Amino acid sequence: MGIVKADMAVSLDGYSAGHDQTLEHPFGPLAGERLHTWMFEYGDKHKAEVDAIVGAGAYIMGRNMFSPGRGPLDPEWKGWWGDNPPYHGPVFVLTHHARDPIPMDGGTTFHFVTEGLESAMEQALAAAGDNDISITGGATTLNEYLAAGYVDELRLHIVPFTLGSGTRVFDGVPPIEFSSTTVRHTPEVTHMTLRR
Repeated sequence: MGIVKADMAVSLDGYSAGHDQTLEHPFGPLAGERLHTWMFEYGDKHKAEVDAIVGAGAYIMGRNMFSPGRGPLDPEWKGWWGDNPPYHGPVFVLTHHARDPIPMDGGTTFHFVTEGLESAMEQALAAAGDNDISITGGATTLNEYLAAGYVDELRLHIVPFTLGSGTRVFDGVPPIEFSSTTVRHTPEVTHMTLRR
């Protein structure tokens, strides 16, 4: 059986997104794309970390990670990633609004879970088999899984700027003991892997 991992790009002050997420600004206008420049503009230098992010057997994400909307899901919206999302496996999206699964190119299928984080984890465990599960974000979803004790390995990608406000990793999470297993630094980002 695999383990539960999570990846999160954060600012120096721990924010994974700014306020006012929109279609034009998925991480808020203040954050822009700066949290992920290391991945998109310098991907060759960070290939191992990018491969690890999309190397799970099943994925869980929050509604805001899938869509900019807050009400009922737009039936035409299929995520931020185009026709071939990077996950290439089952993705369980936590939401309050039911929707039929969306199969995409490359093996990704988005499943919409309205029964909460326990149900999403059970479905991901069944789908992943002996492979790892990845919590892909956002911070609110990650914090809920951290608080529930599910995350075995946390990989933070710390980008050298501050946001000052937004959605912060570890908000509302009780104390957790981690050991630092690896740290790799580049001018764009510091990758830190923590194990429970």
